Amino acid sequence: MPEYRRILLDGAVVETVRDGEELVAGDGRRVAVADAHHLPPVVPSKVIAVHLNHRSRVEEFRIGLPDTPTYFHKPTSSLNSHGGAIVRPEGCKWLNYEGEVAIVIGRTARNISPEEAGDHIAGYTVANDYGLHDFRDTDAGSMLRVKGADTLCPLGPGLVTDWDFRGKRLRTYVNGEVVQDGSTDEMTWDMHYLVADIARTITLYPGDVLLSGTPANSRPVQPGDVVEVEVEGLGRLTNHIVTGPTAIRSDVGAQPTESEEVLSTALGGDWEFRGIRPPKR
Repeated sequence: MPEYRRILLDGAVVETVRDGEELVAGDGRRVAVADAHHLPPVVPSKVIAVHLNHRSRVEEFRIGLPDTPTYFHKPTSSLNSHGGAIVRPEGCKWLNYEGEVAIVIGRTARNISPEEAGDHIAGYTVANDYGLHDFRDTDAGSMLRVKGADTLCPLGPGLVTDWDFRGKRLRTYVNGEVVQDGSTDEMTWDMHYLVADIARTITLYPGDVLLSGTPANSRPVQPGDVVEVEVEGLGRLTNHIVTGPTAIRSDVGAQPTESEEVLSTALGGDWEFRGIRPPKR
C-alpha cells in the first residue's frame, strides 16, 4: 500500500513517498523516517468528526445511539502532526486522548451514495481527536473549545492509499501502556456511510478529513506523557503532552470547570456510583 508523507526538508514543505525506512522526495532526496520533521499529511479545508460510533464507547457511556450519526467541527487551526506537541493550557486538567482513523477525501464529493463514496476517498491516516473537557459545560453542543483548541488534531504519520478499513485493529498507548484497544468492525457506521452522509449537504473537497470515532477508554493525560495511536496498516502516530505557556484568560469568556459533567466524560461515563472516581494518574 503506497504511503505519502509531507515533511519539512531543508526549509521547504516537501511531499514524499515512503520506501522502507526512508522517505523519498520527488527530486530524489532521501531522509530517514526517524529523522524527518513531519507535517500533517494533508491540508484540509475542514475537519469533521463523528460524535459516537464505536459500540464499546457507546456501551461505556451506557447510552443509546440515535438512528443516524451526529457530528462536530474541528477548525484547521487545531491541526498537528506526528511528533508534535499537544498543548494543554495552563489551568486546565481534563485533556483526553481519542485514537481514531481519519478518512481523507480525494475527489470532490457532493450528493453521493455510500456505494459511490469509496471512489471519492484518497486514503486514510491515523488521528488523535483530543478533547479539552474543562470547557464541556459551555461547549457540549458545538464542542468547539472542547475539541477545537490549537494542536488538538494531530494526523499522520502518512496518507495510506488502497487500505481496506474492514477488520483493522486500533490501539492507543500512553507511555507504552495500552489504554484503548478496538477494531473498525465495531463501528456502527462505516467510512463510506460517513462520507456519503456529510456530502448530502456539505461539499467535501480533496484533502478534507472526517474522523470516524474512537473506542472505549478515552482518559485524561498529563504534561510529560507520550501518547501513541496505532492502526493496523496505517502506522503509529506519536505525540507528547506539554503545558501551555499562558493560562486561559480570565477577563473574557467561559472559564474551565470541573463539574460532574466534566468528570463523568473525562473519566469514562456515567459511573454506577457518581462522585466516586478512580485514582487520577
